[in-house]
Amino acid sequence: MHSQDSSVSSLTALGKRYWLPVYKPRELVLDHGKGARVWDTDGRDYIDFGAGIAVNALGHQDPDLLEALTAQAGKLWHASNVFYTEPPLRLAEELVNASDFAERVFLCNSGGEANEAAIKLVRKWAAAQGRPPERRVIVTFKGSFHGRTLATVTATAQPKYQAGYEPLPEGFRYLAFNDAEALEAAFAAGDVAAVMLEPVQGEGGVVPTAPGFLKRVRELCDAHEALLVLDEIQCGMGRTGALFAHSHDHVKPDIVTLAKALGCGFPIGAMLAGPKVAEVMQYGAHGTTFGGNPMAAAVARVALRKLASSEVLMNVERQANDLREGLARINHDLHLFDEVRGRGLMIGAVLAAAYKGRAGEILDHAAAHGLLLLQAGPDVLRFVPPLTIGDEEIAEGLKRLRAALTAFVAA
Repeated sequence: MHSQDSSVSSLTALGKRYWLPVYKPRELVLDHGKGARVWDTDGRDYIDFGAGIAVNALGHQDPDLLEALTAQAGKLWHASNVFYTEPPLRLAEELVNASDFAERVFLCNSGGEANEAAIKLVRKWAAAQGRPPERRVIVTFKGSFHGRTLATVTATAQPKYQAGYEPLPEGFRYLAFNDAEALEAAFAAGDVAAVMLEPVQGEGGVVPTAPGFLKRVRELCDAHEALLVLDEIQCGMGRTGALFAHSHDHVKPDIVTLAKALGCGFPIGAMLAGPKVAEVMQYGAHGTTFGGNPMAAAVARVALRKLASSEVLMNVERQANDLREGLARINHDLHLFDEVRGRGLMIGAVLAAAYKGRAGEILDHAAAHGLLLLQAGPDVLRFVPPLTIGDEEIAEGLKRLRAALTAFVAA
């Protein structure tokens, strides 16, 4: 048997040859990680400020997650929902108990699937109310991102994600984010069944809801008999400093979707349903082969417990403050950012006018200086490190960021 060439050039060539060319990864191959650090196949280390797009919330190789995964792997990998297994039953109970509104849970495999289920649940609820199809409109907001399925990409009010996939499903209406007056006007038509939004927009540039906006959305939904659907796929599970992002605004939604950090790297999604909609979908109305997989659920149970802990949530607040202060110091010297915004350890640094459109270049410089970083569109650097990141890694990450940004400005 011939030995395989595992050089970076050989491995990346495989991606370029065999993957559908929908991605543009950096020219490196990651091999293993520990905590908030990752190493590539050449042995270089990186501070991880991206966490697999806000997924690896407990960092890499968390011992409790490893223990849960390996214990379940030695018992049962998959059974489908034709039969009960214990991990998804326990997870559903724990998710309901952790929330302040939910009565039932649908487990799936991804954020896109969770949002797809939420859209279907809204429509099913509206139909049960006797509303004709033309009165089942779902309002979403410009800059949102809700997934890549045909329905969720239509809910995503960003034309760049929709181009070429027409005809798109009907029944969505787009409004300016944080514009309460526009939302009031949208309800005037009498056809709105639900409002769907992210408490902090992720892909749209790390934009939080304005003070009071979410509460106003809840009031308008109540006044017009519409559902409030919150997409917490990126901003939930402790990312903002609270287990659920909407708790900052003291509102109770009807539906919440979760994924990403729920499995801390093992694929899983969930839709939480409140009392208005918990009984709408009955036998055969929806389903999934892999959703509620016992391995995924076993990992998610541990992730949920740890991410809800005061220890992790207090660390989010402390490290978010340090990260913001570090960004302010860098910006004082380099004048790269117009604004730093976000909530908790979900932070966006908005590039100044002279550097707009160049976030991708900065990510290349960051990788070259040993820092894994994300963007949120072409004009925003996105910082979503593990929620367990320590003081040393934040300091080292900021040091590498300064070096990368200095090189970028000088280039």
